[in-house]
Amino acid sequence: MKNYWRSLDEYNNIPDNNRKEFETEHKNTVLGLFEDNVAGAKASRRDFLKLFGFSVTTAALTASCERPVHKAIPYVIQPEQIIPGMAKHYASSFFDGKDYCPVVVKTRDGRPIKIEGNKLSPLNAAGGTTARVQASVLSLYDDARYKSPLHSGDQISWEKLDSEIRMHLNKSIETEKKIVILSSTLISPSTIALIEEFKLKYSGVQWIQYDPISVSAIREAHKQAYSVGIIPFYRFDKAETIVSFGADFLGTWLSPGIFIQQYASARKLSSTKKNMVRHYQIESGLSLTGSNADHRIPVKPSQEKDILANLYLTLKGESNANGVLPNSLIDDLKKSGAKSLVVSGSNDPECQSWVIAINELLGSVGTTIHTNEGMNICGGSDAEMTDLISGMKNREISGLMFFNTNPLYDYPDQEGLREGMDQLDFSLSFSVARNETAQMTDYIVPLPHYLESWDDAELIPGHLSLTQACIQPLFNSRSFQDSLLVWMNNDINYQSYLKNFWEKNYFDGKGRFIDFWNNSLRDGVIQFENRNQGILKYAGMAIKKSGEMENKQGFELCLYESVQMGDGRHANNPWLQELPDPISKHCWENVLLISVSDAEDMQLKNGDVVAIGDSMEVPVLIQAGQAKSCVSLALGYGRTDGGKVANNLGVNGFSLIEINNGFRQNYITGVQIVPLGKNIELALTQTHNSMEGRPIVRESNLDEYLENAHAGNEMHEEVVAHSKSLYEDTEFDGFHWGLAVDLNACVGCNACVISCQAENNIPVVGKDEVRRRRIMHWIKIDRYYSEEPENPKVSYQPLMCQHCDNAPCENVCPVSATNHSSEGLNQMSYNRCIGTKYCINNCPYRTRRFNWYKYAGNDEFDYNINSDLGKMVLNPDVTVRSRGVVEKCSFCVQRIQEKKLEAKLENRPLRDGEIQPACVQSCPAGAMIFGNLKDKNSKISKMMADERNYHLLEELHTLPSVGYLTKVRNESKDNLS
Repeated sequence: MKNYWRSLDEYNNIPDNNRKEFETEHKNTVLGLFEDNVAGAKASRRDFLKLFGFSVTTAALTASCERPVHKAIPYVIQPEQIIPGMAKHYASSFFDGKDYCPVVVKTRDGRPIKIEGNKLSPLNAAGGTTARVQASVLSLYDDARYKSPLHSGDQISWEKLDSEIRMHLNKSIETEKKIVILSSTLISPSTIALIEEFKLKYSGVQWIQYDPISVSAIREAHKQAYSVGIIPFYRFDKAETIVSFGADFLGTWLSPGIFIQQYASARKLSSTKKNMVRHYQIESGLSLTGSNADHRIPVKPSQEKDILANLYLTLKGESNANGVLPNSLIDDLKKSGAKSLVVSGSNDPECQSWVIAINELLGSVGTTIHTNEGMNICGGSDAEMTDLISGMKNREISGLMFFNTNPLYDYPDQEGLREGMDQLDFSLSFSVARNETAQMTDYIVPLPHYLESWDDAELIPGHLSLTQACIQPLFNSRSFQDSLLVWMNNDINYQSYLKNFWEKNYFDGKGRFIDFWNNSLRDGVIQFENRNQGILKYAGMAIKKSGEMENKQGFELCLYESVQMGDGRHANNPWLQELPDPISKHCWENVLLISVSDAEDMQLKNGDVVAIGDSMEVPVLIQAGQAKSCVSLALGYGRTDGGKVANNLGVNGFSLIEINNGFRQNYITGVQIVPLGKNIELALTQTHNSMEGRPIVRESNLDEYLENAHAGNEMHEEVVAHSKSLYEDTEFDGFHWGLAVDLNACVGCNACVISCQAENNIPVVGKDEVRRRRIMHWIKIDRYYSEEPENPKVSYQPLMCQHCDNAPCENVCPVSATNHSSEGLNQMSYNRCIGTKYCINNCPYRTRRFNWYKYAGNDEFDYNINSDLGKMVLNPDVTVRSRGVVEKCSFCVQRIQEKKLEAKLENRPLRDGEIQPACVQSCPAGAMIFGNLKDKNSKISKMMADERNYHLLEELHTLPSVGYLTKVRNESKDNLS
């Protein structure tokens, strides 16, 4: 039997004596009156009597005081389409310059409160989202948003701003100097067309696209190979063998939301589908994608180019793999042929050229790689950014307009950029919220949030979606497109421009355009025939004979994009800051990940602070699976002017990026790491306190599963065969709700965690409370390691309340605050709970949470629910819990009741799959199924009857309503050669 472990302490059998959850260092509470340092104090009988007397007095005072009056203001004329208390849904699109997702926006009384995926899009058939898409609704209510136009820090009228910008635009024509629009990547056809019209009006205007995380080497390599600088559309669902070189396509690379769906569909097993893709990952740090791979090979990033070259020559029969790659990888690629897919996350054009050559050799182009469907994302060019800085320094550019970009935070050549900006006549920033670049510009034009905006999007040719305003602008903002129209002296607004553009370019003339437009708005997406050319002709590449594998000395620093924080543009979002990293399980800052062996050699432990280079200080975290002599640092932290949440968390890794041969590289060689002799406590969310050797994770390999469908799940049959109870079987009236999780499909992306937080008003508690193990998430993704720490296997398991039919928590509550419903739900009555925490202690799954403080309206927890603006995101269907009560997953009972009522009003039975808790609806992999266990024909009943199904700790006979399908890997039995 495999040994599973959560942390290195558990692997090394170091006891857990750090019970910080129950320390009582109180913030602004009664206990704080008695001791200066309550955390180290022991409560005496006298202290108890003091507290009791104070409590009685407080209760008497509270009873004698009036409650505050909350006034409700009625509509003077109620809008016909709004029914108070009923949600409205609008199809829209999320695109922040990098991530794209067709979405459905849920609004209550005019307030967007929840984001879901749009299943009508062929690119999003599972209807899921990523964590950052889920969290985007909170940024609508960000206190750091710009409220009005500014000039030199002072408010300015729109009329005065427009007059001055027009003056600068006209002056640029007279002086023959350029004005540059530096935007994030744009995938909006109408916006691109408008920019081209703007350039015709003002001939001195130049448009440059910029991406904080550069992948311009992919476009450059394809330009050399095919004469067209594209990023092809990758089809992971069509592959039989995937080989990824450092491309975290399930986490951050290109379009992970779409790739997760493709990957999961290729990994799922059923009674009719018995094959699954085999996945190899060659990388430096353990990524989300690498953790899901069947085979993972840790290497230094500087070795990637030589490995790719050797792989190509080996496939051609001209060389061998130099002992780095397993023989099975070569055999699988040859066997899969055109159904192979090789990708790389490197920003080195030479690496990308080798990848293209390998895929061409295998015949993958046209099968798993669609060059005729070039993705419109990541359009930035490193060469154009270099030319921009040079042009500013040479005074060839008079003005610079930043649109949704923040290069004074995330561009490595800060000195050159600032020097160039000093030579400008003016600078302007179009920005939704505070950022380092906007604060340094002459003018700030506040942008509306995407939920307040109109736009369109085309990720790949022929797949279009619309963005529609779901709420009136909260502030005095104006869209980028409307500003261009005003400066062009065009009388129409952008919404009208967008409609005219669609009528001209996409309406086929059949019927009425207004019907076409309304249908497009209703569905949010529309698909046209791809008008692009067919498969591009490969021009070949100059092959360089590979020599011996280079082994460079010293540490190599890998700079990566984290799943939760991305490139840092959402750093002021507290939901994302408190979201634990899927692998390291830390949050609220970035850390330097170091391998087990390197940490031993340097005598480092978790939290030890080291210096990188001359001045950057960062704590270390010992990470299993990290390549030896290689350390990793997440980007997106170290903000200095991003808002009260974002500022001064972690360090800015962008400042370490080097530009080699005109391309920004994501790793550095020859890095010196110096221990500083101090230690800080890290905010970690998963420790080793509840495994106790119990078989939580179950798995098998594909060949074993094909021989025996019960492989890896033999214990379930034993438990069922010997299961006896003194209790009578519970009878349910009509419904027995259950949830099943396919561990083969779950990739650990954390989208369900943020979705649950948004749906159920779960508070953010902050870094200090996370350190005390008081994080409030109702669902967590447990990560388990197996095998050796140098290169472990990884398993993920979503864990929420199991809604046990023999629930241990229900028997011990002295006030019956937790009880069982007639539909199988384990319920919490918040107004009954007195906070004994007996239920928490008696729950073997550790899924209950205790409100140690009042988190709403408390300056000690100055996050979204501490301001009137931030509270607008709260779901009115879910109670905001108070201090001293226990809370947990409810299977989104408010959604169950809503759909039951809807079916009753329509005089019909509930449809299978109609009810979807937040976690189920948001999962991009379709890994979760929810339904009625009483209906034997339902999907949930069929999954529960699957041979792979088991329940957590089922030997305890708690009878959970949550089931898990055993994880099946597709490992080759060959050893690494």
